[in-house]
Amino acid sequence: MSLYISAVSAVSRALGVFAMVLTGTAALVVTHMVIVRYFLNGSTIWQTEYVIYALVAATFLGSPYVLLHKGHVNVDLFQLRASPPVRRLLQTLSGLVGIAFCALLAWSGWTYFHEAWSYGWRTETVWAIPLWIPLLPLPVGIGMMVLQYIAEIMKIHGGAK
Repeated sequence: MSLYISAVSAVSRALGVFAMVLTGTAALVVTHMVIVRYFLNGSTIWQTEYVIYALVAATFLGSPYVLLHKGHVNVDLFQLRASPPVRRLLQTLSGLVGIAFCALLAWSGWTYFHEAWSYGWRTETVWAIPLWIPLLPLPVGIGMMVLQYIAEIMKIHGGAK
């Protein structure tokens, strides 16, 4: 149990770092885009698309890290007033609902990714990158979030912190 929690937490932390790197590169690309457009009077081809895909990827890939640190929105009014056994039950139930939602989202994201990969879909922009690249963070990030939810439930029921 402890090994699972440690491994999942380590992967969530790594994805969190990667999400921060993506966010940082998006900021640098926006700066580049501003310089090219407004100071050099040039046109930009790939910058806007990169920034959109990088920030969306950072959102999905960073979500397990946020869950690890209890950063997601949580309505805990009843949990704070409940006795410890009831609190554990409420936390477990909300974790199970989170798992169900994320599992469905990861599955549909995987299906969409697989179609884009199989049929060679590309974006309909000048850059025209393969569509599977911006679609991959959805099943990876949300799938990892399912594993992080499982780890969080294990912690509630006596697993490692």
